Amino acid sequence: MIEQDSEIIFNKRVAVDTFLIGLKSPLVAAEARPGQFVMLKVGRGMDPLLRRPFSICGIREENLILILYRIVGQGTRIMCDFRKGESLSVLGPLGSGFEMPHKGDMPILVAGGMGIAPLIFLASIMEPGSFSFFAGFGSAKEVVATDEVGSSGLDLSISTDDGSAGHRGLVTELLENRLAGFDGKTSPVVFACGPLPMLKEVAAITLDGVLSCQVSLEASMACGLGACQGCAIRRSSEQAIAYYHVCQDGPVFDVNVLDWGAL
Repeated sequence: MIEQDSEIIFNKRVAVDTFLIGLKSPLVAAEARPGQFVMLKVGRGMDPLLRRPFSICGIREENLILILYRIVGQGTRIMCDFRKGESLSVLGPLGSGFEMPHKGDMPILVAGGMGIAPLIFLASIMEPGSFSFFAGFGSAKEVVATDEVGSSGLDLSISTDDGSAGHRGLVTELLENRLAGFDGKTSPVVFACGPLPMLKEVAAITLDGVLSCQVSLEASMACGLGACQGCAIRRSSEQAIAYYHVCQDGPVFDVNVLDWGAL
């Protein structure tokens, strides 16, 4: 874990109320793995006091970390006004990352909304054409184009709630359709990140099919280090200890170790 004042190289709008910020942070970039996150100090003074957690969306030119964010509150409203040349305090990389698939596996990436960020990072280190990537958004205005985040060439299948882009309906429907097409010669391995209702449906699909699945959870957290206890979640009944901390034990978990009924 590293704390580093990082220069803002760019901060650009990539979709409605959605921005991509590039931070020159070579020490953090050198250690970051897909699925990990950073804590950013977005206030210039004491307001807001606490850092904000953000998934790492990618690494560019070996020293630039990419953060995808949507304006949802005070902290992100402050962030969208940041300009090139200013600096941010970055703490990270934090948490566990995704475990990479094995030879013979067929990875399926499933994202909902801003959950696309860590999966773009994961896709960037996979062999092109070796995986399926599904992403769901509310409408076409919210779709994050992969070329806008430095991942041009990604084969991304889109779903929207209102049908204004791609498949009309839920992104989990695309997952189910893909799983129905497997011939048994390869082993599907699912990687998912997004809103909790989406993750619960992914969990139900993969647990029912006895499929390997890793989920990256989104949680409110004050410290990112496990000290504040604010991101505790219940483990499955088969686990010896009652709770995990998303910031320290996660944010990536095997789908089998969580108590989905308690989330």
